[in-house]
Amino acid sequence: MPVVNELIRKEADGSVSFGNYLLEKKSKLEDFEHKGDLYKVKTFKEITKLEKNGLFVYESVPGTAVNHLIVTDQGMEFKVCGYDDSQITVELESACEYIIFINDNRAGKMKTNLGGKLALSVELAEGKEAFVKIQKQS
Repeated sequence: MPVVNELIRKEADGSVSFGNYLLEKKSKLEDFEHKGDLYKVKTFKEITKLEKNGLFVYESVPGTAVNHLIVTDQGMEFKVCGYDDSQITVELESACEYIIFINDNRAGKMKTNLGGKLALSVELAEGKEAFVKIQKQS
């Protein structure tokens, strides 16, 4: 899965892709408009961060490339790649329980904190992609 050289882009399916973990220096792009929302991305080899309308959406340490991020009221899904295992933090609905799937395998259940943050680890290596799906428990 390629990095996003333009830092963030719209996809034909209505999702967004962002991040470039190959960059040695921090790069950012602000005020990227998509579906009436404004996005801000900061990315390089050490961290990738996405905000929507000034609010936190996604962060990974070290940096990653995220393709086809879709966020709904039921959770989110995306494809992610990087050069090493990544700690990913996302923001969802606060104090809710979510089921985590990585590459269609159930990785467990987690509850968001009062701020809505949920942290997970994804095993990555250069050239390896993972599909992450976070689904609200009904």
